[in-house]
Amino acid sequence: MRYVSTRGAWAGSPQPFCAILLEGLAPDGGLAAPEVYPRLTHDEIKAMRGLSYGRLAHAILSRFITDIPAADLAALIDGTYTAAIFGSDAITPLTTLKPGLHLLRVSNGPTLAFKDIALQLLGNLFEYVLEREGRDLNVLGATSGDTGSSAEYALRGKRHVNVFMLSPHGRMSPFQQAQMYSLTDSNIHNIAIEGVFDDCQDIVKAVSADAAFKARWRIGTVNSINWARVAAQVVYYFKGYYDVAEMVGDPVDFAVPSGNFGNILAAHVAKAMGLPVRRLVLATNENDVLDEFFRTGCYRPRAAAETHATSSPSMDISKASNFERYIFDVVGRNASVVRSLWDQLGREGGFDLRATPYWSRVVESGFISGTSTHSDRIATIRQCAHEFGVVIDPHTADGVKVAMDHSDSNVPMVCVETALPAKFAATIREALHHDPALPPAYADLGQRPQRCTVLPPEVERVKAFIAAHASVETT
Repeated sequence: MRYVSTRGAWAGSPQPFCAILLEGLAPDGGLAAPEVYPRLTHDEIKAMRGLSYGRLAHAILSRFITDIPAADLAALIDGTYTAAIFGSDAITPLTTLKPGLHLLRVSNGPTLAFKDIALQLLGNLFEYVLEREGRDLNVLGATSGDTGSSAEYALRGKRHVNVFMLSPHGRMSPFQQAQMYSLTDSNIHNIAIEGVFDDCQDIVKAVSADAAFKARWRIGTVNSINWARVAAQVVYYFKGYYDVAEMVGDPVDFAVPSGNFGNILAAHVAKAMGLPVRRLVLATNENDVLDEFFRTGCYRPRAAAETHATSSPSMDISKASNFERYIFDVVGRNASVVRSLWDQLGREGGFDLRATPYWSRVVESGFISGTSTHSDRIATIRQCAHEFGVVIDPHTADGVKVAMDHSDSNVPMVCVETALPAKFAATIREALHHDPALPPAYADLGQRPQRCTVLPPEVERVKAFIAAHASVETT
């Protein structure tokens, strides 16, 4: 398996997995994508049913990672997906809310968010590749709430790695903030940006696009622009499918709360690989850029001033990075078309596919969408608690609400849980009039000292901070 850029870099010399693992953005500002998705036959998909999570992960990821010896890859996967780390051998257990409506529990990792599934593996892959190549890395990331803590917990204390994580100052839940800012490991650096998540993400992209700075300071990324994260998440869509499909070949729908489009992109990739997914139900909160696109064909990211602060803060995103990978597929993997669209995005603030030949491909890709508001979240949390005896977090509530709007009694609907309710106590308290259960490991989280550096949303200030605190520099 080799990789190209969504904007054309590496077209004549596609890259192996380990090269793009550490690189973040491609040299042309695009995102790494497989030359072609591995296509599985019905018999191959059927044969994987019943595998343990680790064996299933190896069967899928070995098709994307072909430059790590099979035995080494298997050891990395086996060391990642354990009951000790994820709470059970199932790793992502399934709960049935009612006949035809299910919850895929992918948030049982160390930071109580679905991002642990990919980032725990990513941390082990980073350490393995850096050790093998005798290299060091300064990891730069941006978070709207969950990626930051998941990345930091995966990389804390890792050899050869420093982490610089940007987050929007004052826009995360107290639990999310404390998870990140209470870490004392010397290789973890938290930077609170005076702005919104999109400002943080823009800075990461700007730093990654500065080839000289990136090379000098050996900059890599763990954001959802890192392809390895998407590949790792593909696994649990296969797992969720097997959990609910009576027979391999039966259709299944998935509902996914979406901000940066990485989670649902993994479902799209699983479908492209041959998994019998019928519909992908995308749920947004009040920041409804993606819902607008799938309804109208118009992609129009909002400015920071137009990005709402909501009670599902990890989805307070108006520029969905992974959306570019989806558009790359929609336009037939034509990098020149992607470059043209993103140039138009830069000039005009958006683009519209409705009147183009590509809109039919959007329709055929199986996406439908909807939005959820704060009052919807409160009502859905109450409904799930009272009718099903399950407490869900506000982001998952966005997904469940939109899923129920699009339910079909003839096809199972699997809602992907994105975090545990303990991370969003204020919203749970409003909905249910009591605090969510707190895992014992976090009982004293609110009392732990916190440390971070507050900076304005300026690329040069962040670069200066990295240069002052990085422990590795090329000469």
